[in-house]
Amino acid sequence: MYDIIIIGAGPAGMNAAIYANRAGANVLLLEKGAPGGQMVTTAEVENFVGFGTVDGAELSLKMFDHTMSFGIEYDYGNVTKIIDGPIKKVVTEDKEYETKSVIIASGMNPKSLGAENEERFLSNGISWCAICDGNFYKGKHVVVIGGGNSAMEETVYLSGIVDKVTVLARNDLRASKAYIERAMKKTNVEIIKKRSIVRWLGDPKMTGAIVRNNETGEEYEMNFDGAFLFIGFNPNSDAFVDLGIVGDDGFIKANEKMETSIPGIYACGDIIEKDIRQIATAIGDATIAGLNAQKYVEHLDE
Repeated sequence: MYDIIIIGAGPAGMNAAIYANRAGANVLLLEKGAPGGQMVTTAEVENFVGFGTVDGAELSLKMFDHTMSFGIEYDYGNVTKIIDGPIKKVVTEDKEYETKSVIIASGMNPKSLGAENEERFLSNGISWCAICDGNFYKGKHVVVIGGGNSAMEETVYLSGIVDKVTVLARNDLRASKAYIERAMKKTNVEIIKKRSIVRWLGDPKMTGAIVRNNETGEEYEMNFDGAFLFIGFNPNSDAFVDLGIVGDDGFIKANEKMETSIPGIYACGDIIEKDIRQIATAIGDATIAGLNAQKYVEHLDE
């Protein structure tokens, strides 16, 4: 029996575990992969205060070592469902745990194009976060893949940092008129519609890609220094759909206290519905979730 089980050991999950533990909770931290979440595959992080520029895997290890220094229990497990009740059950593929409260910090995974050589350049030329990685491409040429509001918004952001941004949209632009107009006003932005990436080029450093014209079928080489993919994310929420706390977009609905609609079940980090997803925001969410989950447990025990 645990006071709180935390699902996911990214920055949100680890920080929630620390705060809940220090508030007196008996905590179990569950993770199905390597601790750190998306940080593990991030080449460099330079916007997390106090660390300067640090390798994502190194930052993940530092966070994990810090979390484990409190004696927090940790286990590997792929959670398949949560059974609600006065005592909740967290079910993995091979175990079942009992707990008074749950914090879901399962994060999300960015969608990939599936183009040839993509694995080679993930977080090493291919990024999903302009705020995180844009500064690495100062004075360079980057491409933005996507045609929605996020792609246009990040294009505008990147245009203030890099020398040139080329937007490649698979079909017509899906973004709103206002977003498109903002991007097109930038003199260093080029938008090309009906284009797809066939193969990423470079060894070991990315140098560009083979691009297909989706109207004619013609393929040609385009040179650039980096790519930003804004084609959506897959939230890790399948195990929680039956609880009724997952929105139509696959993200979990939580209020300012990180409470879901089910008493005793909280959510924080990238898995919740929100506008900005950064390490810093995940940790802020987690502080709130960890402390409020502990308060919930205290009231149960009164």
